Amino acid sequence: MTPRISRKTRVTGTALAAAALLAAGITVGTAGASPAPKQEAKALGGQPLVLSASHRAELLRDADATKAMTAKSLGLGGQEKLVVKDVIKDANGTTHTRYERTFAGLPVLGGDLIVHSAKGGAVKSTTKATNKTITVASTTAKIAPSAAQKSAQGVAVKSIGAKSPAAKTARKVVWAASGTPTLAYDTVVTSVQKDGTPSRLHVITDANTGKKLFQYDEIHTGKGESEYSGSVELGTKKDGNKFTLTDDGRGGHKTTNLENSENGDGKPFSDDDDKWGTGKPDDPQTAAVDAHYGAGVTWDYYKNVHGRSGIKGDGKGASSRVHYGNSYVNAFWDDSCFCMTYGDGEGNKHPLTALDVAAHEMSHGVTSATANLEYSGESGGLNEGTSDIFGTSVEFYAKNDKDPGDYLIGEKIDINGDGSPLRYMDKPSKDGQSKDFWDSETGGLDPHYSSGVANHFFYLLSEGSGPKEIGGVKYDSPTADNSKVEGIGRDKAEKIWFKALTEYMTSNTDYKGAREATVKAATDLYGKDSAEVKGVESAWTGVAVK
Repeated sequence: MTPRISRKTRVTGTALAAAALLAAGITVGTAGASPAPKQEAKALGGQPLVLSASHRAELLRDADATKAMTAKSLGLGGQEKLVVKDVIKDANGTTHTRYERTFAGLPVLGGDLIVHSAKGGAVKSTTKATNKTITVASTTAKIAPSAAQKSAQGVAVKSIGAKSPAAKTARKVVWAASGTPTLAYDTVVTSVQKDGTPSRLHVITDANTGKKLFQYDEIHTGKGESEYSGSVELGTKKDGNKFTLTDDGRGGHKTTNLENSENGDGKPFSDDDDKWGTGKPDDPQTAAVDAHYGAGVTWDYYKNVHGRSGIKGDGKGASSRVHYGNSYVNAFWDDSCFCMTYGDGEGNKHPLTALDVAAHEMSHGVTSATANLEYSGESGGLNEGTSDIFGTSVEFYAKNDKDPGDYLIGEKIDINGDGSPLRYMDKPSKDGQSKDFWDSETGGLDPHYSSGVANHFFYLLSEGSGPKEIGGVKYDSPTADNSKVEGIGRDKAEKIWFKALTEYMTSNTDYKGAREATVKAATDLYGKDSAEVKGVESAWTGVAVK
């Protein structure tokens, strides 16, 4: 069976719902013919290399073989061990190896670290999620696992309105993401939220007192609706006498039909002539066209701009499932199935299968595979902001003249009913809830609103402060101290954020840590005293992160 790129599929007037979390607008281009990555004239050797699957696997094997020696060199305790998670190699030979940690055989949540090694193997520096010594007085819990499970179920009902919550066996861990490392239970409660969204809520409970320490949900969602039109090309595959939505050119990505079910992998789409959809939502193929296309463009963006082959960097494609549930007004990324899932919207008339949905939600997968920013507090805002940043970046990357890239998030979905955007990167507070500038209350906000600080930073870094018009859209970005910020250009800003995320951020990075990570990334890429480093520092100061 030979992979094949389909004929152009005309998608006209399709009503598609875009996630409220996502970058605005739908861009329609050719997924199979992505532009070559731009070369940075000023860039130093800090640019990540494009690793083949075999080369990456070799680096992972090497790191695994030497992890005991690495742990010893870092001065870790005798009961601590390292678990290799990811590896990135820069053009100058620097290798960034990301590890998770165990203590006495127990997973250490918040104990992740990154070892930065020079060409030749010498350790240059280490980035740790916590600088606390990992130890607990005893690994024997005073609270029974069943008590932790019951407590976690109660948390799920109270905090998210969980329907029929089912708690899996509580897993004993060491909680090190905040405060003094503590023996704890990690209980996963599976349920369905009020709007029909599946939930896998992690509840962290002190194993000696029963006190709740933390909670976060694996499922990240979005809401809204928009419309777009145009012709797109899809990566398809011939299977016997029919074609399927299988893209071997992008890691074997598949798009399937859940047929209104809420479980399973879905049924493969097939077509006789490789012409997909009618452009109308009553044709089940139309939603599949949009989802498949969005996944393809997002794959191309990460590969061509950042040298990352797939969500996990391992060359393997994710999958997309469309027609989830009945009148489900949402879409979500799920690490457990490594997939994007889309509902059909109110009355099953507005599928949420738009390009910005894929770009934003699949970027949650990239974050999970790298820094794994906890979806709560300031790290939650950075997690959500990262998806907004790359959702916007993918929109610009597609270069669609019918819907050019912009910094207005959700301007097409009209979720407010008055044609106004959902969010504004140049001045986030214009939505009435997001933060323009960091303050001590930022971490207490919902991640969708605390993300305003990251979004505003990215806009300032890209375009600078003050009034201006970009692509026909007028912006006016303020700064916390009324200083003037000069932008360094979006292309450089994207590369700096990606490098910071994948090489210097950890699971509990806060905004101060994000400033440090992006300064390091800009230094690697452009030099210590470069205009780019000064731009990063100026942009963070502009949003009151010092």
